[in-house]
Amino acid sequence: MNYFERHVFFCTNQRDNNEPCCALSGANRIREYTKARVKELGLSGQGKIRINSAGCLDRCSEGPTLVIYPEGIWYTYVDESDIDEIIREHLQHGRIVERLII
Repeated sequence: MNYFERHVFFCTNQRDNNEPCCALSGANRIREYTKARVKELGLSGQGKIRINSAGCLDRCSEGPTLVIYPEGIWYTYVDESDIDEIIREHLQHGRIVERLII
């Protein structure tokens, strides 16, 4: 058994010269929101879900980015409602949120 069922990595990279990057899109705030929601829902901890920051995932031009493993599904998001949908559909029920895939 893996230590975590799923691992969610948020790109929180800050690029120089105001180039498009996830940090400028509020990635740190959204990662903290996601971490808190997953904990509130009892989904965090060993054998469950882990929320982490990542360095550059090299897809910043496609909007703020996160990737969920082991599935290897890449998502973008706009706000907390998109994250709530990813939590509900993908993390809780194993259903991919097609509209947010990049």
